Amino acid sequence: MIENQESIQLINTAIIKGKEKKIDTTYEDRLSKACQSTAIKAISNAISQLAESEKISYDQAAIQIVETIKELDKVWTDYVLMEGINNIKRMLKDNQGQNHH
Repeated sequence: MIENQESIQLINTAIIKGKEKKIDTTYEDRLSKACQSTAIKAISNAISQLAESEKISYDQAAIQIVETIKELDKVWTDYVLMEGINNIKRMLKDNQGQNHH
């Protein structure tokens, strides 16, 4: 029988290898396209505007913008996850109710 620690290591390795297959290795092209986009120009303008209006450095403004976008993304990811969990709970509850009839 495989030791628990070894099993965990095998599972973690399998997860990482699975993720490697899903990674788009054209990251240089993707990065180049993203950096040349008009959205980046708009973000650059937003950085300048925030830095000037708040009297902070461009670095601080960029960090605030990125952190705010990350937080919004996390909030919506959490929300969607909770909606999914609630839907599953509702389905399970409905199934249990039907099984008792």
